Amino acid sequence: MPRLLLGALLAITLAPLLVLVGLVLAGALAPQAGLVAGAAVIAGAAGLAMIWAEDLRLVRQALRDAGATPAADAAPSSGARSRAATLPQMAVLTSDITRLSRQLAERDATLARLLKTDDIIIETLPDPLLVLAADRAVLRTNRAARSAFGGDIQALLRQPDLRDAIGRALAAPAPAQPTQIEFARTVPVPRDILATLLPLEPPLPDGGRLILVLSDRTRERALERMRADFVANASHELRTPLASLIGFIETLRGPASDDAPARARFLPIMAEQAERMNRLIADLLSLSRVELSEHQPPADPVALRPLVQRLLAEMEPRRVARSIRMELTGPDALPPVPGDADQLVQLVQNLLDNAIKYGAEGGLVRIGLEPAPPGRWPARPGVLLSVADDGPGIARQHLPRLTERFYRVDQGRSRAIGGTGLGLAIVKHVVNRHRGQLVIDSEEGKGASFQVWLPTAPEADAPR
Repeated sequence: MPRLLLGALLAITLAPLLVLVGLVLAGALAPQAGLVAGAAVIAGAAGLAMIWAEDLRLVRQALRDAGATPAADAAPSSGARSRAATLPQMAVLTSDITRLSRQLAERDATLARLLKTDDIIIETLPDPLLVLAADRAVLRTNRAARSAFGGDIQALLRQPDLRDAIGRALAAPAPAQPTQIEFARTVPVPRDILATLLPLEPPLPDGGRLILVLSDRTRERALERMRADFVANASHELRTPLASLIGFIETLRGPASDDAPARARFLPIMAEQAERMNRLIADLLSLSRVELSEHQPPADPVALRPLVQRLLAEMEPRRVARSIRMELTGPDALPPVPGDADQLVQLVQNLLDNAIKYGAEGGLVRIGLEPAPPGRWPARPGVLLSVADDGPGIARQHLPRLTERFYRVDQGRSRAIGGTGLGLAIVKHVVNRHRGQLVIDSEEGKGASFQVWLPTAPEADAPR
């Protein structure tokens, strides 16, 4: 400030003082009068210099405020707030700078709001979205991507079809057009994914060169397969009971129309065949529903022990009819599993149903429910459900195919006791949807054991 004031004083007084000195030297002005005039010039110049220096300070403060670009509603600095510049042009300049500062602040605030809005929109998009750099590094992901793939994003990007498509999109000359590819993932569950690749030219400020949108098409493809499988399976499995019903109906309408003993004999068989078709269609529909949602793991907490106890009570009449004892072991307090309660009911119901059907009459069915022991099962915390019977057992060559649709070890016995050949297929797909594991152990003459491991925490929350 002192140097600024001295400079302003010299700039104002130099010319008038030189003129006064010239006049005194030329004899046109008395020395005494020249001294008085010089003092007056210096005094006036000093006052003007002080005003000029203060106005320059205000201008500098306004420039600093403009450079800082505060929020649009922030108060100006103390110097700018206390007074305006005295000199008219300085006042105009200070006012223009202050107005420019506010405009810049408003623009920055608007830009910040737009960026925040963009973030919210991207985060709430239902499809997974990734932003990739030129070196394929992942710069950004949205909530759907983190939820769907978690820590598997890098593994996903190494999938051969997707990796090649990303390379082509990044190498394409500008302006590159969006491209789409469809590929399949097999782990942790089969999924069909449609990838849309959107090259960015010029790149984003953070270096983003490619937007990758991953749309899950598993449900649509599952619907297509489900329609085809349902028609094929239903037509094959329904052919026998339908042929039986048609034959009995033709007999009752023809030769046996007035034969009361024949009607009494045929009608129970017809009712049994109709019930068999009803069970078959119900199981096919259940299997289709499970397969349709298999790629989406459930998240609702389900307490397994009360569920198992309720099903044991419901199956009491069937258990008593075969004089089978059922024993539930394990601690009362178990952590809940993230699951679909209806599908877990199907899982337990089918395992208990098989144990009652194929276990030895008058035998024992052991149901275990406990925290999964270490070693055989994944390191993640989980619950182990086991159902073991003391029936005739299953030959080892049949074990790998037990969860196939309509696979029966003894087809005649299975149909005779009401089996559809779909129970263990439903169990397998329910276990897959819950990201669990199913292990079947059996030997002929030693019964069969079915063990189901279910995680007690979603995969994203488990320790890695």
